Amino acid sequence: MFVHTVYFWLHDTAAVSAGEQIIADCRELLTRIPGVVHLWAGKAVPSTRAVVDGSFAAGLTVVFADAAAHEVYQTHELHLQFIARNKASWSRVQVYDFE
Repeated sequence: MFVHTVYFWLHDTAAVSAGEQIIADCRELLTRIPGVVHLWAGKAVPSTRAVVDGSFAAGLTVVFADAAAHEVYQTHELHLQFIARNKASWSRVQVYDFE
């Protein structure tokens, strides 16, 4: 199992709908990439807990069978299309991968 988690922060000038567009594109485009076993995408949940960082606009978690499937995903046309469609809205992207 290879787990790929990504958090997206938006530019101050990004459209209000930009976070929702990222989430929709994750669900529409990225789920169609071969090797994706599970995919979840959504917005940050407000919390009063000090250990929770809810400052991001959208989060994505993708599960692959192995690291090789993750490598295919990284260069797949649908992943590149997702990046091209949304990159202008991002001020920061943080990735956490683990096995």
